[in-house]
Amino acid sequence: MNYEFIQYRVTDRIAHVILDRPGYRNAQSRQLLEELDLAFDDAANDSEAKVIILSAKGDHFSAGHDLGTEDEKADLERRPMAEGLRGRYKRSRDLYVDFTLRWRDLPKPTIAVVQGYCIFGGWMIASAMDLVFAASDAMFLGTNFQYFSIPWDIHPRKAKEILFESRFVDGQEAYELGLVNRVYAKEIVLEEAITYATRVALNDTFQLRMIKQAVNQAQDTQGFKTHIGAAHNLHMLSSTAEKDPGFALSKPTGKRRPMVQQALENYEIHRVQQQRDQ
Repeated sequence: MNYEFIQYRVTDRIAHVILDRPGYRNAQSRQLLEELDLAFDDAANDSEAKVIILSAKGDHFSAGHDLGTEDEKADLERRPMAEGLRGRYKRSRDLYVDFTLRWRDLPKPTIAVVQGYCIFGGWMIASAMDLVFAASDAMFLGTNFQYFSIPWDIHPRKAKEILFESRFVDGQEAYELGLVNRVYAKEIVLEEAITYATRVALNDTFQLRMIKQAVNQAQDTQGFKTHIGAAHNLHMLSSTAEKDPGFALSKPTGKRRPMVQQALENYEIHRVQQQRDQ
């Protein structure tokens, strides 16, 4: 299949799925997510592919959801969503919950390679992979987004601390929190992921599938998927409340989400303080 917004290839038993909108910091349009789903399905059904690596072109893994690029607006004109809450709910559930749950349960080991911004939707996709290898320059930003796996990825108290403040988590802190498996310099992180995937690909495909299924089922027995569905409803409620007159954060100019703007401001304050302390 010819893809427009991603790249896909299989090399040495590794399927490479690559986000390819670097000019938009790999913002996740509906078309990109649909292509991503098709590529993951191709990799799952390709007997030559033993491991799947998800990576991204450019300096950033993903700056999150596409909030209005020309590609996205043109797609919405061709395929408009239903008006009102019903349309918003269906789009949100289809693209950001059902897709992501399906990717979590792919029958083969998956590895996300994250550099630069990994904001909101970027965090969701990365956390749906089995392993995350992060570059030292990675900057994770979470919130109560649609696929809210954060309390499963890091300790609930740390999750609250970080999300209450709305701040970035860098690659090293993400490693210390257990959000990512390994952290490397940006120049070698993909190479290290490929080296690891090559070793994994030597193992029996069926055994790998059973191991993955056993671990995922342990989470599901504890209520993982039930939690994701309920958390999505809370996301819809909180995102709707952003339009309330009493909403505390002012809407930024441009397309940036208020919590992202707050996190960037917090990051700049922290950076200036660090420079003063040195």
